[in-house]
This record gives sequence, C-alpha cells and structure tokens, in this order.
Amino acid sequence: MISEKMQGLVNNNSVIRQMFEEGQRMAKEFGAENVYDFSLGNPNVPAPEKVKEVAKRLLDTSESTKIHGYMPNAGYPEVRKTIAEALNRRHGTHFNENNIMMAVGAASAINCALKAILNPGDEVIALAPYFVEYKNYTANYDGKLIAAMPDPDTFQPDLQDFESKINKKTRAVIINNPNNPTGVIYPEETIKRIADILYAKQKELGTEIFIISDEPYRELVYTDTEVPYITKYYDNTMVGYSFSKSMSLPGERIGYLVVPDEAADHEELFAAVTIANRVIGCVNAPSLFQKVVAECIDEKADVAFYAKNRDKIYGALTELGFECVPPEGAFYMWIKSPVPDEKEFVAECKKEHILVVPGSSFCYGGYVRLSYCVSHETIVNSIPGFEKVAQRYGLKG
Repeated sequence: MISEKMQGLVNNNSVIRQMFEEGQRMAKEFGAENVYDFSLGNPNVPAPEKVKEVAKRLLDTSESTKIHGYMPNAGYPEVRKTIAEALNRRHGTHFNENNIMMAVGAASAINCALKAILNPGDEVIALAPYFVEYKNYTANYDGKLIAAMPDPDTFQPDLQDFESKINKKTRAVIINNPNNPTGVIYPEETIKRIADILYAKQKELGTEIFIISDEPYRELVYTDTEVPYITKYYDNTMVGYSFSKSMSLPGERIGYLVVPDEAADHEELFAAVTIANRVIGCVNAPSLFQKVVAECIDEKADVAFYAKNRDKIYGALTELGFECVPPEGAFYMWIKSPVPDEKEFVAECKKEHILVVPGSSFCYGGYVRLSYCVSHETIVNSIPGFEKVAQRYGLKG
C-alpha cells in the first residue's frame, strides 16, 4: 500500500498532465493534425543551434569520466561563475559563484529553497493564479500553501489581501514573474510595494520571510514592461531559474538557484540549499548541460515566434467575443469562461478537439489557460473550432 500522502497525489494528479495525456490519446484516434492541444507549456521553438554544436563538441572532445562525472553538489564552480557574471551584466547585481547553485530545473531549485527554510506547519504564500505544483512543493516539506488573490480586472496582486495573509507562520512568498497562467508581468512598483510590506511584517512579527522568485519566463516578454530582478528590492530573496523556456530545453532539466549575500545567514542558507539538492535525490544538476548552458549563456529561443502566435490567437479569440487578459509575457492566454463553471467550457472546447486547462487548477476558477507555444498551424487550424464554441455560447463571433 502506498503512503497516504502519495494516495492524495495519485488521486489528484495534475490536470495539466491529464489534459496533455488526453491529447496524446486523441491524436492517435483522430490524427495529430486534427487535435489542438494547448494544455502543456512545452516549447515548439527549437533550441538555439549553438546548443547542439556545443553539446556535440563537448561529447566528442571531453573525457567521458569528466563530462559525465560527479562534481560539487552546487555544480561546476566555473559554470556558476559564468552565470553570476551574466546576471551581473544584465541586472547590475554583484553575484559570484558562491551565490549560484546549479539545479535540476527551476522546480528542483524551488524545492531546495523550500526544504532549506520550512519547518512543519510553516506557511507559504503564492500569488494567485499560480502554477499548480507550488502546493505540492510546499507539502513536500509539511508546509501549507496560502493563496493571495489578485485584482480580478488586472490580475495584478491585491496587495491588501496579500498583506492580510501574512502572519507568524509565514515563511516564504512565491512570485512567478511573468506569471503562469495569466501572462501578466508584475512591474517594479508592485514589487517595491510587496518588498515594503514584507520588510514591515518582518519587523512587526520578529520573523524572517523569504521571497522565492520563480523566473523561467523572464526572457519571454512582448511589451516594454521590465521584469524587475527582485534581489535588488528585497534582501531575503532566492531566485529559481530554468533554461527550459529561454533555450527551449525543458527535458534537459537544467537551471539554478540564486542565494544573494544579502539574504539572512547567507553562508548557512547556501549550504542548506546545496545539501537539500543532494538529499532530495538530485545530487547535482546534469553535468553535460551545465557546461552547455555556460557556453550558450547569451543564446535565446525565438521569442518572435511566440509573439506571432500570441497576436494571432489573441486577435482571433477577442474578435469571436471571448474575454482574454492581454498577455505581456510567458506563452499563456488567460481566457474568461463564458459560463461560471469553466470545466463546462473546457468540455465544450474538447468537442472541437481543443484542449485547454481549467483555471481552478491554478486556484482561480471561471477562466481557462491556453498555452500558445505550439506550431503556428495549430493556432490557425484551431480557430474554426473556437468559432463553433463561441456560436454555441452566443458570443459576438
């Protein structure tokens, strides 16, 4: 018999993954070209050519015992130094290799951060709507996730609600910017206000509260809005980053965690996240791709491709009468359901072989998420199906 905790996870498997697997089944039944799967944030853009060239050269020229071997749990020192210097160039920070821990993607980076700071019963606040796995990551270390609600018109954080959720048990706040699922960017003024609230609460409560900034979509921005680098505004910040989106490498599971010198008890904290990397079973980030991303640190996937998809699907859906939050970043469209129960809307879309994810999976019902990191043909070919759905609901289209 499996554990009670795992029984809950098995019985409540990620709806995103369920929809993705349903899309795979439908593709076999109806043909892949007739299924429009917008469920998973799986980049359709290829990795930069240099990634392949560097990986091949490293495999051809390196000693296998070195390129495939162990290294310090925090990662290769020279890779960590390269990443620190790149961040310093881009954001005016002052990191060094002792501020960077290589991780198995941003997911593992966040898990290491949470394991390092949570005691049983501690609370973690996430700005809703939020990525579904945050709740599971927090529960991994016997913490409790608390949702801070957004302004329903803008999907910026409702800072009054956010402040009201902070108490003696609050240990961390997870910020995902640009946001998955809404595509909204939290601007500098919002981050400054969050930082001010947390500084005041730390002083009032006599506790330390960390921000864990989840940033896999940092480079995927389509407006002039700048994505603030939060370590510059709040000392107790850790940043989880992944190359999954910026370099289209989700399956390689390569990212890092930033622990700045300004964070409380920095040396002890860095030691804790590094040991967490080992004891949760990752041991270290993938050796080959640590080397690859270091040599390709300034390479980026084709953001223009995503922008083209965004413009096409946003224009088509709004013309058909759907209400959509204008996405500023990431590669997701947040669409208001024409009916209060968005799962009914999901089912209607499925009748047209269109797969989207219900907003309740992100702790905010009444909306659905559409991932537009698909082929442009998928975008174009799905529009007649959306038109039929719009007609069934009596929308403008």
